Amino acid sequence: MDTGHPEKPPSPLQLTGFAALHLLMFPLVLVTVVFVVVGGVLTVVTVGIPIMLAALPALHWITDQHRQMAARTLGYAVPANRLPTDGAPLMKRLQIWATDPMTWRELTWALVIVPIGFVLSLLTVLLLLIVVTGAFWWYGAPHIMRLRTSLDRVLLSQGHTEKLERRVASLTESRAATVDHSAAELRRIERDLHDGAQARLVALGMTLGLAEDLFARDPEAAHKLVTEARDTTGAALGDLRSVVRGIHPPVLADRGLSGAVEALALDMAVPVRVQNGLSGRPPAPVESAVYFAVAECLANIGKHAGAANGWVELAWAEGTLSTTVGDDGRGGADPNRGTGMRGVMRRLAAFDGTMRVSSPADGPTLITLEVPCVLSSPKTMPSSGTA
Repeated sequence: MDTGHPEKPPSPLQLTGFAALHLLMFPLVLVTVVFVVVGGVLTVVTVGIPIMLAALPALHWITDQHRQMAARTLGYAVPANRLPTDGAPLMKRLQIWATDPMTWRELTWALVIVPIGFVLSLLTVLLLLIVVTGAFWWYGAPHIMRLRTSLDRVLLSQGHTEKLERRVASLTESRAATVDHSAAELRRIERDLHDGAQARLVALGMTLGLAEDLFARDPEAAHKLVTEARDTTGAALGDLRSVVRGIHPPVLADRGLSGAVEALALDMAVPVRVQNGLSGRPPAPVESAVYFAVAECLANIGKHAGAANGWVELAWAEGTLSTTVGDDGRGGADPNRGTGMRGVMRRLAAFDGTMRVSSPADGPTLITLEVPCVLSSPKTMPSSGTA
């Protein structure tokens, strides 16, 4: 698995460099811990709030540096898995930090692991500096530093129980959102049927009843009513097709995800390039969810981006369907504004999917949708792309 780190393990010299960085950061860790503890105590009189707002980000930065060194040493990622605080006001952010289990793990790490790690890092550096221990340093540094970074990993990444708890909480939240979304969809379908096809069918029944009464007295008028009824039948069928298309577009069933996305791109006023990297088809529910998510993203490009060009890239790797929707517009897209993007997140969450938005001012905007799934054999030949 690609962890973003080189496959070749660090040399003893590189590991000793990590040990030296540990030693240099040790005073900073101590000062930061003191400020966190003092700030936490003083928050009861509000004086500690600005202290915490400065000390906790410093603690996060320090632990992230140790995570990166641990990942380089161990050969696999050591993720922070903190609760998200992007866009939250300062006081709300402080509240999230205070209730985040990872904050307490990081504080425990600073109080317990850092003193032990200091000794191990110091031993690694001393073995290099003392000439007669050169051989011991060459063979011992990797083992000492793996022990040191393993201790870091124990507290700086989630335990198995915490992962399960967060997973359960995420599934509970996504299930509730999916139920709400499904209920809203049922109400929409009921409303569309009531206002469209049902109303036309009622009118059709009334028209045919009038025609039946007129057949004996005025055949010509009855014939006109029958003709009108036929037109109403066609309109009712059109309404039914529109409702069905909103549930599962026929182009999606016929041409697969790439073909359906290309059809969306062709309807855009902005040129949109589609790059298909799928060798098969995802399950129908996932295919439908991603299709409607892409449709929402493209609609936002047409309405808000002011873009000259757009693009959609479909790919699948290591059990994950990845879709990137981008444009060269004005940027500044915020998924927390409006209901469209929140609807996309709810739709994907039902399949354990995620959405990431990168949209700096002046663009470009990149929206990455990822859904774990398997691909089946393609029912149709994959498309080559459209512009």
